[in-house]
Amino acid sequence: MLENKLSDLKSRKLNGNMSNNQILKKTTIQKFYTGQSIFITGGTGFLGKVLVEKLLRSCDVSKIYLLIRSKKGIDINDRLDNLFNNPLFESLKKNSPEFRNKIVPVAGDVREIDLGLSHEDRELLIQEVSIVFHSAATLRFNEKLKIAMLINTSGALEVLKLVNEMKKLKVMVHVSTAYSNCHEDIIEEKIYPHPIEYENFKIVAETLSDEAIVDALPRILKNWPNTYTFTKALTEKCIKQMSCNKPVGIFRPGIIISVAEEPLPGWVGNYYGPTGVLTASSLGILKTALADPNGKANLVPVDYTVNALIACAWDIATQTTRRNDDMLIYNYVSTNDAPVTWNEFCVDYCLKYGHEYPILQSKWYMTFSITKSRLAYNLSMIFLHLLPALLVDSISLCTGQKPKLYKMLSKTFKSFEALIPFSMKDWIWKANNVPLMWKRLDQEDQKIFKFSLTGFNWKEYSRNYMMGVKIYLFKEGLNTLDASKKRQTRLRIVHEGLQIIFGLFLLFLFWKIIYLFI
Repeated sequence: MLENKLSDLKSRKLNGNMSNNQILKKTTIQKFYTGQSIFITGGTGFLGKVLVEKLLRSCDVSKIYLLIRSKKGIDINDRLDNLFNNPLFESLKKNSPEFRNKIVPVAGDVREIDLGLSHEDRELLIQEVSIVFHSAATLRFNEKLKIAMLINTSGALEVLKLVNEMKKLKVMVHVSTAYSNCHEDIIEEKIYPHPIEYENFKIVAETLSDEAIVDALPRILKNWPNTYTFTKALTEKCIKQMSCNKPVGIFRPGIIISVAEEPLPGWVGNYYGPTGVLTASSLGILKTALADPNGKANLVPVDYTVNALIACAWDIATQTTRRNDDMLIYNYVSTNDAPVTWNEFCVDYCLKYGHEYPILQSKWYMTFSITKSRLAYNLSMIFLHLLPALLVDSISLCTGQKPKLYKMLSKTFKSFEALIPFSMKDWIWKANNVPLMWKRLDQEDQKIFKFSLTGFNWKEYSRNYMMGVKIYLFKEGLNTLDASKKRQTRLRIVHEGLQIIFGLFLLFLFWKIIYLFI
């Protein structure tokens, strides 16, 4: 039954696939992209993969140039092969196997001067590219300041420098984040002041030692919670200052998570953000999280996000008066049109469907709760996490096995701590440009490039999300479900048995204390 469900999801007619009639009669956005050469940074990342797939499947582009750097001894052609071996591209391979002819890997690195491009590649991009998506960034919230500046800010300015030379440029979209100015309570679609100029910041980052920067970091970041948001805000300011009346805009998505509808419902490609928390919960090693249960979770599905990104490139290019100080900025958030609380999403939905799609590799029975009390959270860390981890690792040592749980928990908590500033606060988001852009689309474009979240079904989405965590992150097919459920049943019996024993111990202890005073 579940195997059939997955098969049905995969074979579902996707909103983005072009029918014969659509091929003969292209929509406004499809006409905009027809025959265009596109340059994408960050194309091998989570958002980038979905962007590339969608452009190839729904738009008749001429070429897509992907900036790719060699990584861990793997050259750019092998990395490109690995990219297309992802299940995300299965439908495209089946229906349009010639798509590979449109992809051109370009050796480079956003951390280098002139993006590390060869003279020939740089000249090629200058002469041929008309549309640019800059999505490359380090997503580590607490990345070292020098690295965050180099990738998030310097890299974006190197892309902008290249864009300013392009002969056929129609538009550049810089992908930022809705949280670039998270120290504000109300976030509008505008560029906010930043306390430091880029050149001064660059001198400080390059001059000071790593130890000196760590000591000075609180004074440098001021109201920003981490280097990620700090450098993202600085980058927005720089792009506004240096866009030179070019058709440039800024796209600010919320917290991007798995695919909702196309091409693979539930597909997820990394462990960042809530996915990492829910993954650790699925394994049974994370039992609680510090968040406001009633706070709004600003989550956006990656396929909807990509559709909005594709549409806003068209929107920026066609609104020719929105340049420089009046450049278009898009806050793409879910809290206005499809609000869901952290407790609803994580506990009511994902915990429920985590039991429906349990993980065979789980270490313990899956339970999960959310609290905004720091005291309750710290106590749960001690009694529900650290003490059990030490106990399990001690047993592992005694049986000649390598202790792993404490180390795994420490890494999980370190990652989770970086999320707390975004889970304990609510913002008022001013997001006018996104709904206005939606209204400008014709009905066919609204079907093909669906990004309006009005009426979004979080419950059904969560089911596919947790199924995707099992299939695409843990690499467990649905044929493992019976074994996974049997394992969960055994773990539940042990879990509840220990709860009873612990409860009886507390009662005994309480009785002993009372007896001493009688």
